[in-house]
Amino acid sequence: MYIFSGSVSKQLAESLARELSWELGTVEKKRFKNDEMRIYIPTKHIGESAVVVQSLVSPVEENLVEFCFMCDALRRLGVTKITGIIPWLGYSKQDKVFRPGEALSVKVIAKMLQVVPLEHLYTFDLHNLAILGFFDVPVTNISARNLFLDYFRKQEKGETVIVAPDAGAVKSSTSFAGELGRPVVYVDKKRDLATGEVTIAGMSGSVKGKNIIIVDDMIVTGSTLVEVASYLKTQGAATISVVATHHLYVAGSQEAIEKSGIDTVIVTDTVTPKIKSSHLVVLSVAPLLAQELKHAL
Repeated sequence: MYIFSGSVSKQLAESLARELSWELGTVEKKRFKNDEMRIYIPTKHIGESAVVVQSLVSPVEENLVEFCFMCDALRRLGVTKITGIIPWLGYSKQDKVFRPGEALSVKVIAKMLQVVPLEHLYTFDLHNLAILGFFDVPVTNISARNLFLDYFRKQEKGETVIVAPDAGAVKSSTSFAGELGRPVVYVDKKRDLATGEVTIAGMSGSVKGKNIIIVDDMIVTGSTLVEVASYLKTQGAATISVVATHHLYVAGSQEAIEKSGIDTVIVTDTVTPKIKSSHLVVLSVAPLLAQELKHAL
């Protein structure tokens, strides 16, 4: 079995290949003088099945096209069963139409991804499970929660409280707290619809002297985390850790998070880390993927 990687997911593909003892295929990517992308896969004898790994991070459109070109190249080599792994599904936050005239962007992306027939698609912690309905092929949405639970079961010291930073994180935070056997506190955050300014009205419980874990699905700019962490510090929080499956490494986001008083950021390698920091812990999703693929392929 061969695993082929796009430009932005090579580290994860290598880790997955080691986990499964599979071959890592070669992909050559070049540009014509008019800037058009050219994908070439020199491996001639692949077999009927192959796996393609590519996160749709910035530049999203380029990485989307690269994924589709790799799949098409494999198809033309005689591969009939292509398994796609898109750890971070770009445009997944654009899962609703808020105003007339807007595109339902993630649904369009889903259609583009299926231009080349896929046997199965794997992704991680989708922003909205309704996105699964935009695909005609089977999609497995894997949760990274067990990675984080195992991490904190080994690391926990003192009294720990799970904090839901906003209304959207209440369900996942409550579930995480239940599995870790810790209490949960909800932050009451208000947003001015005219100015966009965010204010915190209060919390459902005390955090004074406690170790805080903030649970979210992704880090984009980190502005919500910074706002909440700064407030938690004023309320006497001892330490603050942030858990998020996806870190998009938007310029300046990690630096802003660290200045806010957050001690540790724990993420996965669904997106290849662009920075190194003593405050950043990256857990690999390769073992979770390997487990899924062993049962499916």
